[in-house]
Amino acid sequence: MGRYVLRRLLQMIPVFIGTTFLIFVMVHALGDPVNALFGDRAPDPAVAAQIRAQYNLNDPLWQQYLLYMGRLFKWDFGTTFSGQTVTSQLAAAYPTTLKLTAVAFTIEVVVGIGLGLLSGLRRGRIADNSVLILTLVVISIPTFVTGYVLQYLVGVKWGILPATVGFDVTFQSLILPGIVLASVSLAYVARLTRTTVAENSRADYVRTAVAKGLPRRRVVINHLLRNSLIPVVTFLGTDLGALMGGALVTERIFNIHGVGYTLYQGIVRQSSNTVVGFVTILVIVFLAANLLVDLLYAVLDPRIRYA
Repeated sequence: MGRYVLRRLLQMIPVFIGTTFLIFVMVHALGDPVNALFGDRAPDPAVAAQIRAQYNLNDPLWQQYLLYMGRLFKWDFGTTFSGQTVTSQLAAAYPTTLKLTAVAFTIEVVVGIGLGLLSGLRRGRIADNSVLILTLVVISIPTFVTGYVLQYLVGVKWGILPATVGFDVTFQSLILPGIVLASVSLAYVARLTRTTVAENSRADYVRTAVAKGLPRRRVVINHLLRNSLIPVVTFLGTDLGALMGGALVTERIFNIHGVGYTLYQGIVRQSSNTVVGFVTILVIVFLAANLLVDLLYAVLDPRIRYA
């Protein structure tokens, strides 16, 4: 196991370097950030030259990337044109998004797998058809429509949960945006779980467990569900990073100043340091989630061994 983890960590190094370099190139290909800083006004040549020299914008792109990677080992993501450090932006945005992601991920796992298991065990019945129709409706409706409808009904009209989050982030205020953020992924998890459970329910090892007289609950949880979760865990691992980086619409609707909101502001203002710094953290999250998923395979399926 230790050798496998070490090998995977070594494999992550070229992936991390290649991904961050592509992001660095694409962000700098958006245009001149100095001109974007001044908007429609023509920048003073002396001021523009001073800014380019301060942020090493006159250097070749590969040299700028090497400077960025050198600072990265010191946990220095650079500074924005306004003088604010990207590290402080990360410290302000990520805790809120982590809380939102934790709420959404919990809802996605519990409700999604629960509905998928119910549907797979009752394939072709009313419960199965109801889950399929419900998940299809959720997938078909855009996230911003779901967000505004739930915000108006649950938050404004009925007053069950707070309609917005703002700067005072509490668990209760994150429930509604967590439901909105998890809705589409929840539907995919339910459908994927339903398919794998329905397929594995006809497998030989399930029939053997039933023939031995094992309780139905033990057969479902220890044998059927455990083997059916392997593709679901793969999806959840990739979706974890997507929840953190793709929460822009949800954060805008519920006034959450998190990663998506800050990343959007950085793209609009062409703040390359902000965009590259935030995406770099998302790359690390994706790599860590994929490694965790690979390790969970051995837990779910005893036949998988990492030499």
